[in-house]
Amino acid sequence: MKRLLKGIILTLVALVVVVVGGAYLIPPVAVVERTTVIAASPDKVYAVIASMKRFNEWSPWTDLDPGLTYTFEGPEQGPGQKMSWKSGNPQVGSGSVTITEAVPNEKVTTELDFGEMGKSQSVLTLSTVSGGTLVKWVFSAESNGILNRWVSLMFDSWIGGDYVKGLARLKALVESDAPATDG
Repeated sequence: MKRLLKGIILTLVALVVVVVGGAYLIPPVAVVERTTVIAASPDKVYAVIASMKRFNEWSPWTDLDPGLTYTFEGPEQGPGQKMSWKSGNPQVGSGSVTITEAVPNEKVTTELDFGEMGKSQSVLTLSTVSGGTLVKWVFSAESNGILNRWVSLMFDSWIGGDYVKGLARLKALVESDAPATDG
């Protein structure tokens, strides 16, 4: 009996060491990144991504709740522009996104605030490539604590598909409004 109890205790200790120690091998920031090439110049893409009022034209989350309500604050474009949303759908919830940095035709950085679920950052960067503009959409969130670090391993599978869908919608929107580029 003592041998069995000793085996159980050693197994539990080993499990705790693996869970705790393994958590500190996981990066402290979860990152999800997706890209697409849009057949338009960076200024055409920037005009859409720098306006929170246009976000819902290409957002991958708009369809989740047709009754979603939005409010806007701040300037029409650029830093300080804020969009807040409220939804009764738990998949959507409530929160806000604020543009914290905007470099014309190059980059838009936003801070996402999901209330009790925390804050994260999203960056859309634009680069001229053959055939148009390479758009890179990066999500990052700090993963503080053991449980959060393990959960962060799921972010790519949870968010990645949404980013692909959003970039496809952005591409369709911008390309429908913009003449093709020669690269």
